Amino acid sequence: MNECPTTPRVADYSNVKIVTAESQDKLENYQQAMKIADELAKAHLGEFMLLSWYDRDRDFESPQHASECGADAAIPGYVDYGLHHGAKLKVEFEQERFVFFYMPLDN
Repeated sequence: MNECPTTPRVADYSNVKIVTAESQDKLENYQQAMKIADELAKAHLGEFMLLSWYDRDRDFESPQHASECGADAAIPGYVDYGLHHGAKLKVEFEQERFVFFYMPLDN
């Protein structure tokens, strides 16, 4: 019996602003990328919450194991999680080497 929901084949980014961040030098790690992404999120959203992220260098996503249900799906778990939990901003670096999904906090 499959307990995983059906994952769509194409991500719907219609309500998400996508920012491709640039850095003068190649980023050392996801922590450096996250610092820059957080600054961009604050500039675009004000108060924010980081929902999900991906570090291709380590092939690590958060929340952990988000891709287990959709292992054969076209949409990675961290993308699906972010989009279905209110993400309004996607920040990506170096051709999706690092990806971060954010939602605004309502005041």
